[in-house]
Amino acid sequence: MNIGCVVMAAGAASRFGGDKLAAELGGTSLLRRALDAVAAEKFSAVAVVSGRAEALAQAAERGFLPVCNSRPDLGVSRTIRLGLEALGAVDGALFLVADQPLLRRESVAALADFFRAAPEQIAALGCGGQRGNPVIFPRKYFPELLALTGDRGGGAVIRRHPDALRLLDVPAEELMDVDTVEELRRLRELDK
Repeated sequence: MNIGCVVMAAGAASRFGGDKLAAELGGTSLLRRALDAVAAEKFSAVAVVSGRAEALAQAAERGFLPVCNSRPDLGVSRTIRLGLEALGAVDGALFLVADQPLLRRESVAALADFFRAAPEQIAALGCGGQRGNPVIFPRKYFPELLALTGDRGGGAVIRRHPDALRLLDVPAEELMDVDTVEELRRLRELDK
């Protein structure tokens, strides 16, 4: 079974007030932490979608597919489409957001195995019954993902198919994302 991975690193970071993926936690940028969380051996292809030259260069250095999103203003749906198109023929696609700096590589690998056990269902990391990211969609949901517009992401597809979702439980801090400088400060306290 071929599973692809899309690292979503094209957001505008408007609430952060700057390039949040260059911000550091524990001396490592959020972008590098996201790329380090990819368990590459579990995926047939890894696409990194970004409008940042540094992100695309780091993707290429790791043997990942650098995919330029020159129009992040068109929303997350464009990142999803570009990523899926870059992966080619895969049975499932994992979408990993690049602003979840405490996500562990082991959890991403476990999620890929969890999906392989029930490949007709959507698989996601979660905690206490609450869905988080990343999420793996089987191929049968790709048309719905490709039909998304604007800033609507995979959550819209999951809401249409709630019975198809399976959660793999991980510690809550792995699911925390960074949208503001204050959230990054709180994560720095957790990461000590």
